[in-house]
Amino acid sequence: MSFVWPWILVSLLALPVCVFVYVRLQRGRSRGAVDLGALGAVRGGAAAPAGRRRHVPPILFLVGVTLLALASARPQMTLPVPRLEGAVVLAFDVSASMAADDVEPTRMDAAKLAAMTLIDQRPGSVKIGVVAFGEGGLVVQPPTDDEEALGATVARMAPQSGTSLGRGILTALNLVSSSYDLGQGLDGGSGESVPSSGAAPQGAFAPAVIVLLTDGENTDPPDPLEAAQFAIDRGVRVYTAGFGTVEGATLEIDGFNLFTQLNEPVLKEIASLTEGAYFRVEDVEDIPSIYEELKTQFVVEPREMEVTFALGGVSALLLLAGGALSLFWFGRVP
Repeated sequence: MSFVWPWILVSLLALPVCVFVYVRLQRGRSRGAVDLGALGAVRGGAAAPAGRRRHVPPILFLVGVTLLALASARPQMTLPVPRLEGAVVLAFDVSASMAADDVEPTRMDAAKLAAMTLIDQRPGSVKIGVVAFGEGGLVVQPPTDDEEALGATVARMAPQSGTSLGRGILTALNLVSSSYDLGQGLDGGSGESVPSSGAAPQGAFAPAVIVLLTDGENTDPPDPLEAAQFAIDRGVRVYTAGFGTVEGATLEIDGFNLFTQLNEPVLKEIASLTEGAYFRVEDVEDIPSIYEELKTQFVVEPREMEVTFALGGVSALLLLAGGALSLFWFGRVP
């Protein structure tokens, strides 16, 4: 336990003094009763027993004041806090074809804008992770609720090389599995494997979804539909966001002209197989609110919290109880 205002704890030094004064008063009271008995004021020359319960109200007051002093110092404790939590993994296609300008200003810039829209829509209990994939896959941002870090990660995305949709899905699944117990040993191209726990029951969804931000073109293995099967087995839904046009565009790369177009059929099939959804993005208004369908789960995480209210409440109850008992038994409040 730690305290925000530890200097207030100095007031606890007064408690032993209060105990000493109380004991002296009780002894003086006993001696007074004996003296009155010698004068015949008390029958038999002995003090009438008041019973042990006379000490109960002062003890309650003492404990109540002690807790009040501790509460005044604003104590903090690390406590297990339950919360509803889910995760969204944004899988960015960083292949060279994402530099095409058939979606203004480019496919990559449109994907960044879509990602920032999803980040802005994020409910407080949901964390977002980011994966980049081209010929391989790479985790660039573990799931977090830090919007500034997410924005900086998205801004760094840039077109680079070939495309492997399968690597993107598998790398995103690896990131999901690092936070949740999913899957059975798959290779996402990052050298990591998913712990084994078997396939998810039919219709049971994990507390995470993958959003594939891509033009759908696939030039490298593994087969994206086989990768989608891994997502199905683990109950992870994949939403696919298509950037580009069916008419396509021509890019000049290293002196060669490359024709590229939006591959909607494969994106629609991935979304359909995993019970996600496909949406073609030509405007940010085309982006659905995927969070409404995101399944969340209770998790317990340690968090440092101020417990002033708890100690203050118990202190108030003890002080009230001490006063009520004293008034009921002896007709006065100590």
